[in-house]
Amino acid sequence: MQVAVAENALRKWEKVREFALGMPGATEEFPWGESVAKVNKKVFVFLGVDDGSYPLGVTVKLKDEAAHAHALTCPGAEPAGYGLGRSGWVRLPLEPQGAPAPDLLCDWVEESYRTIAPKRLIAELDAR
Repeated sequence: MQVAVAENALRKWEKVREFALGMPGATEEFPWGESVAKVNKKVFVFLGVDDGSYPLGVTVKLKDEAAHAHALTCPGAEPAGYGLGRSGWVRLPLEPQGAPAPDLLCDWVEESYRTIAPKRLIAELDAR
C-alpha cells in the first residue's frame, strides 16, 4: 500500500514539475540540493527532492485568500518555514490521503507564478 501511495505522490510531483517548468521563462535550479522553479531569477515553486530522502511535497505562494485558506485545509499542509509562511507560502505534502489532485496543484503553481513573474511573461501566458 505504501509503495502505491509513494508512486501516486511521485506522479503528482512529476506533473507539477513539468507544468511549472512549462511556464514562460521558467527555469529549474537546485539551491540547497532541492529543485525549485524560478522565473526572472525568483523562486515561484519549491519542489523539494524526489530521491526519497524527504516526503514529496511542493511549496507555493498563494496571495489569493480563498486559495490560501483552501490550501491550508489539505492534509499535512502548513505555512512554509523560514518565515516564508508570513508571505503566503504554503507547503503541501503529496503523500497523505486526501492530498490535492495534480490539477489543483497546477492551478496553485500558476497562481504562485503570476505572483512572482513580470507582467510581460504573464501576458505571454495569457496569450497561450
